[in-house]
Parts: sequence; structure tokens; C-alpha cells
Amino acid sequence: MDTALTLTTDMALVLGLVVLTMVLFLFERVRADVVALVVLVLLGLTGLVAPEDIFNGFSSDAVMNVIATMILGMGLDRTGALNRLASWLLRRSNGVEQRLLLLSSAIAGLNSSIMQNTSVTALYLPIVSRLSARTGVSLSRLLMPVSASIIMGGGLTMVGNSPLILLNDLLVAANANLPSGVGTLEPLRMFAPMPIGLALLAAALAYFHFFGNRQLRDDTDKGVTPARTQSYFAKSYGIEGEVFELVVSADSPLVGMALGEAEALHGAPLLLALKTGNESRLAPPGDARIWVGSVIGAMGSRQQVADFAQNQFLRMSTRLREFGDLFNPSRAGISEAVVPPTSKFIGKTPADLHLRKSYGISLLAINRDKDVLRENARNVPLRAGDMLVLHSIWQDLAQTAANRDFVVVTDYPKGEQRPHKFKIAMVIFAVTMLIALSSRIPTSIALMAGVAGMLVSGVLKMDEAYAAINWKTVFLMACLIPLGWAMDSSGAAAWVAGHSIERLPEGLPVWLIQLALALLTTLFSLVISHVGATIVMVPLAINLALAVGGNPTAFALIVALSASNNFMTASNPSISMITGPAGYTARDMWRVGGPLSLVYTTIVVLMVNLMF
Repeated sequence: MDTALTLTTDMALVLGLVVLTMVLFLFERVRADVVALVVLVLLGLTGLVAPEDIFNGFSSDAVMNVIATMILGMGLDRTGALNRLASWLLRRSNGVEQRLLLLSSAIAGLNSSIMQNTSVTALYLPIVSRLSARTGVSLSRLLMPVSASIIMGGGLTMVGNSPLILLNDLLVAANANLPSGVGTLEPLRMFAPMPIGLALLAAALAYFHFFGNRQLRDDTDKGVTPARTQSYFAKSYGIEGEVFELVVSADSPLVGMALGEAEALHGAPLLLALKTGNESRLAPPGDARIWVGSVIGAMGSRQQVADFAQNQFLRMSTRLREFGDLFNPSRAGISEAVVPPTSKFIGKTPADLHLRKSYGISLLAINRDKDVLRENARNVPLRAGDMLVLHSIWQDLAQTAANRDFVVVTDYPKGEQRPHKFKIAMVIFAVTMLIALSSRIPTSIALMAGVAGMLVSGVLKMDEAYAAINWKTVFLMACLIPLGWAMDSSGAAAWVAGHSIERLPEGLPVWLIQLALALLTTLFSLVISHVGATIVMVPLAINLALAVGGNPTAFALIVALSASNNFMTASNPSISMITGPAGYTARDMWRVGGPLSLVYTTIVVLMVNLMF
């Protein structure tokens, strides 16, 4: 391979776009999916990708695989498969912490082999919450091992995580620009990375059994979990669980006042419900008016509510005559939800979102980096990883949670479940995996056949299938795929690879170059996400392999696996979703995740060399 390639205008433009993408991703001033769209448009306007190919990312196998795995995951959830799993884990562990940790982590890791990591994390948050509540093992002891196993388990199959899903598309695209005499790169089969995935999962389980879990022992919340509603919220947030009814008298200064104004009064308790005339509402909007005879549902300590009632000329009642049904624990209650990195709530304040008016949900507090924000919480712009403390009717919570703008951590009565479809769903899923094993049928078609089976058999409704798809993830991937093609077709990847080889000492072992490539990809993934790192680094890895006489597929596989090697920062969606619920600090994540990341890199390079 010629290492003395001349830098052309097209190469410089592509490398400039890569740098622009990295800078925009790093500073997060612009949403990641908007950055991806801008990059796509610039690739089209500069002619770096042909007009007829520019939107082919949306129809790629990678995007179809992501969509299909999201929908299949929703199908399994709707049949109660995961609830059965939680019950089984409890029975098998017999309350023994180490056994519970080992079993829940192992099963979560295996689940992530056939579902997107973020979907598995979202599904396991309430399961782990329930396990924690019933055993007294704190969330901080359970969530990190489970999340790490989910990330490791993504390496078991070619549909376990986004980088591996992208890999085959990038390998096939690279064939168009290979030097003459180089063999065609073949797509990897569904279970090709399984030996590596098993080694990674085993390493994660061993790490937390012998070392990592000791690093999480300095927690202070043992036995305090979301399912223990009253003690938990009183201890963690100072939110007392008692609810009182306040009847507004003709002399009350609240008459004619908006509920939001009443809540802002000094010493006011949480005002969660309002009855005016014959209409009773939980989480009424802030502009709802209070009139003579209105009944307010207030939550707080008995003394606080009594003082407020006395000052505002309200008649206080401890018996819930009007709101008994609304405050029934089987119908409504307090919950916690974490804001994921894909949420459209990020950057907006709860006041902007009109949570009460639009969703029927009251925001009680925000937990951010172990700081509890209660005063003026409505005017705090939300960030990824924020824990929201909410009060609502469970049905309203389920409907809002379906939009994936927050992930509910608390185990609560869900929307429509179809346990009678459990066997059908499992048969469809098993058949789907068998078809995917066949080399004759592409994985994307096999997975979509499973989706069609779940829809036709009534396991899922079409609207639920649409709701299961995280369109931000799909859009990000589809828009960035052409950047990988441009890296290859322009020769930018070959130019970077050639100049990198020139600067390396002669006779350097191939495994050492692979190790450096794995670490560089990990570093990239911390900055530009695992999808961005894969798209930029795979073409580079293939050209690097050709330059040093290595196996291009092996080099590309190391990159795809290393792109998910992030246990330390919120740029990994799975990690960002657990930091809030478990109360991890950045220091905790680096102390526990840093060594695990090095273990991950070592195993990937070692196993790929054994296999290839």
C-alpha cells in the first residue's frame, strides 16, 4: 500500500468535517442529531457523497436492525417477560447479595445481546429497583454491575449494540475502495463475536465479584429504595407522604388565586390535587383558579399543612373524602424518573414543559449530582442524568414515559400488559433468532420478520411499535453513516493511516498497533459517542490493517467493540441513565469504570487475535 498519498481537497474537506463533528459533539451546544443532519447536508453540498447516495443511510441494514431490535424489546416487555425474570431472580438468589448481583448482571448481559443497550437499561432500572426494595441491597451496589454487564453483553451478537450493527455496512462499503489484489471483505455473521462477548461478560462478572463492588461499598443509602415510598422520599427529599384535604372558606385569601401562586406562598405544602365544582384533578395546571368551596389536596408534615390552613383560612381534614380514589396507591403515587441523553426535555425548564397541564404530572423535586433542588425547581433547566421526583396517576405516568423523554426508575403499575401473549412472543423471538442464524437471509430481514410476527399476532399494536423506536438514535446513525463512506471513498482514511504508519517505529508488533487503535477508539467514543467513533475509525482501521499487513476485518472488529468501551462518562447513554438513580459521582465512575475499561481493551485485542 502506498503510504505517500498526497492530501487532496476532498480529503481535507472530509477531515475538516470530522473535526467539526468532534468539536460540536464535545461542547454539546448543538444537539447531536442536529449536528449529524448538518454533516449530512454538507456532505451533499460539497459533492463528497453522490446525490443519489446521500440518503442511503436511512435505508441501510444498520438502521433497520436498530429499529427492529427496539420494537422486539418492546414486545418482550409488553408480555411481562421481564417481570417474570425479576421474580425468578429473587427466587434463585434467596436474598443472598453476591448471588443476586451475579444472576441479575449475567441475565441483563445476555438480554443485551438481542436488544439495544439503552432499551435494556431502561427495562432493568425498575427491575433492579424492585430487587433492591425486596432484599435491602442498595441501588448503588446493583446498578453499576448490571449496567457494565449490559455494555459487555452487547458484544455477544452483531445486533447487540449500535457499533456492531454499523460494522457490516461499513465493511461492505469499504470494498468499493480496496486496492487491487485485496480480497473482498465479507459481512460478519449474527453470532460471529460471541466468543469475545462471552469473555467480556465473564470478565465483568468476575471484576465486580472480586474487586469492583468493593469500590461501591461507601454508599449511605442502604435499604433505601424507590419502592419504599414513604420512608425513601422522606429521607432522600424531605417529602412527607401524608396527604390532607383543605376546604377553601369564603374568608380565605386564596379565593380567585391561581394554584401556582398559592404554591409560591411562604410555608405552602405541596399542592397535588384540586376539586372545583364536580371536577377533581390530580396535578392540576398552575393557572387553575381556586374558588370558595374548592378542595385542595396538600402533602406535607401535619404541622406544616395545619399552619398553612390556619394562615389561609382553610378547613383541614385528615380523611380523604374527595380524593380517596385519586390518592389510592394502586392508582397514583410518587415516582422517580431519570432524564436520558436522548430526551427532548434537556435544556428546558419544568415550567416550559407544562408538566401538569400537558402530562398531568406534578414535579416535586430534582436530584442533581446528589443535590436536591426543591425550591424553584420549576425554573431549573433540565440536564441528562437528572432525577425527577414526580407525583401522578400511574396511567398518566405510563403514557408520558412511553415518549422516552424520561425513564421511570420506580416500579409502578404499568400500562396494558399482555401476559397471555407471553408464549407466542417467545416462540416468535426464538424463530427470529433461528432465521438470523441462517447465512442465507440478512439479519435485518430476519429481525423485521419477528417484528411483523409480533404485530400480526397481537403481541404489539402498531402505535406501540412506533413509540418503541428512539428516532433520535435512528436519525443520528442514518445521518452519520455517509461520513464513514466519505472517509473511505475520498482517500482520507488511507491518508491518515499512511502518515500514521510512517511515524511508527519499524517492526512494531501488529497487536501493539491494535492496542493503540482500541485505546484511540475508546478516547473518541468519550468525545463523539460510540456511533460517531465507529463511523470515523472503521475506515481508518481497515486502511491501517492493509498498511501493516494485518487482517482488515479483525482491525475493524476491534474498533466496533472498543467504541462501546465507556464505563466512565455520560456520553455512554447506558451509564448516564444510572448515575442519577444510584447517586454515583464522576469520581465513583472513574474509580470503578477506569480499571474495567482497561480490562475490556485487553480482552478485545487478545480474543480478536485468537479468533483471526
